[in-house]
Amino acid sequence: MNFLTDWKSNTDYFKLLGLMASLSNLYSDSQIPFLHYRVAENLFCKYYNAENLSRTDTAYDAKKGTLGVGIKTFQLTNNTSLEKVAEFNAISNQLKQYSGEKLALEVAKARNERIELGMRLYAIKDCCYHIVGRIPEALIVFNSQYPFINLRKIHSVVDTGRSLQFQDDREFYSFNYSKSTLFKRFKVPTEQYNIPVSIIHDPYELLQRLIEQEDSKEKYDAIYNVHEAIHKKIATSKILQLGVNYVELPLFSERQQMVPERSGLNQWNAGGRARHPDEVYIPIPKKLHDSFPDFFPPRDTPFNLRLPNGNMLSAKVCQDGGKALMSNPNLALGKWILRDVLKLKEGELVTLELLDRLGFNSVSIFKDSELNYRIDVCTTLYQGY
Repeated sequence: MNFLTDWKSNTDYFKLLGLMASLSNLYSDSQIPFLHYRVAENLFCKYYNAENLSRTDTAYDAKKGTLGVGIKTFQLTNNTSLEKVAEFNAISNQLKQYSGEKLALEVAKARNERIELGMRLYAIKDCCYHIVGRIPEALIVFNSQYPFINLRKIHSVVDTGRSLQFQDDREFYSFNYSKSTLFKRFKVPTEQYNIPVSIIHDPYELLQRLIEQEDSKEKYDAIYNVHEAIHKKIATSKILQLGVNYVELPLFSERQQMVPERSGLNQWNAGGRARHPDEVYIPIPKKLHDSFPDFFPPRDTPFNLRLPNGNMLSAKVCQDGGKALMSNPNLALGKWILRDVLKLKEGELVTLELLDRLGFNSVSIFKDSELNYRIDVCTTLYQGY
C-alpha cells in the first residue's frame, strides 16, 4: 500500500489501537486512554508491514520502503501538544557557548543533521510523523510533516529563562536548557482518524474470565508454555542478549575519550606506508573476545554484514588478537561509514565531537546466524565487557 495516501484504510490497525487503549485501567484511572509508545510502534510496524527502527539511535522509528516514519503517542490539549523530537545531551557543552538567535541556529543545524543522517543510513527519501493523540475516551490518529528546520527563516526567538523558543516559516520549537532537548508543536490536521475508546472498568476481571473459558484456557496454557520456554532458554533473535546475538563496538577510545587519529576510523591516517583515504577498521576490544569468544567467526573467516540501507558487505575479523572488524575489500567499509554516513571529505579526521553531534559513538553488531550479521549505529556509555 501507499502509506501516505491509503493509511486510513487499515481498519485492523485502528481496531487494535482501540483495543489496547481500552485496557487503560491496567495502568491508570484517567478518562484519557493510556497507550505505551512501544505498543504504538509495534502495532504500526505489524499492521503496515514496516521495518521497526524504534530501538536505533536515529531520527526514525519505522521504515516502509523509502519512507521514514517517526511514531509518537501523546496527550492532546485543544488539538495541540509540544513534544520532544531530539536530544542533544552529548553536545550540550558546545551549545552552551551560544545564546539567542545563534543558539537557535546551532540547534536547528544539529536537528537537520540528525534527520539527514537517518536518511543516509536507511536509504530514506521521504518522511513523516505518525501520531496517536490521546483525548478523553478517544484516540485521534493523524500524520504530520517531518520537516527540516528552515535555517533562513528562523524568527521570533524568545529566551524564557528555562528554554529558547523560536519559529521558522512552518513550525514552533522550544529548546529546553536543562535537558538539552528540542520540542516541536504538533497540531491536529483536518485529515485524521478518530477511534472512540470505551475504557474497560475492570480489565483484570475480563482477563480472568478469558483464562477460565475452556477454549481460551487452552490458548492461555499454550502461550504460557511458550513464555516459560523462552525464559528458560533465550533462543529467539527478537530478544537481544549481549554476547549472544548482539554486541556494541565503541568507535572511540574509552581510555582517551577520543577517536584515535591514526587507527580505527582514522586508519587511513596511520604512518608507515601510503594508504587509501577509505582504509578503516572498527576496533574490537580484547575484553569482548574474552567475554564472548564465540560471537564472531574465527579470525579471517568471511561473513556477511548487512548495512542499514540493505546493502551487503563481506567482512571478517582481522589483525593480531582479532582486534579489527574489516570489510573485503577493506575500502568498502570506509566508503560506507566515512563518505556515505559521516559525509566526510578525503583527509578529514573522524572526531568524537563529530560523532556526538550526529548522535552516535558506537555500532551495534547483530548476529542473525553463524555467518550472517547486521550493523547499525548506536550510542553507548562504553565501560568494557
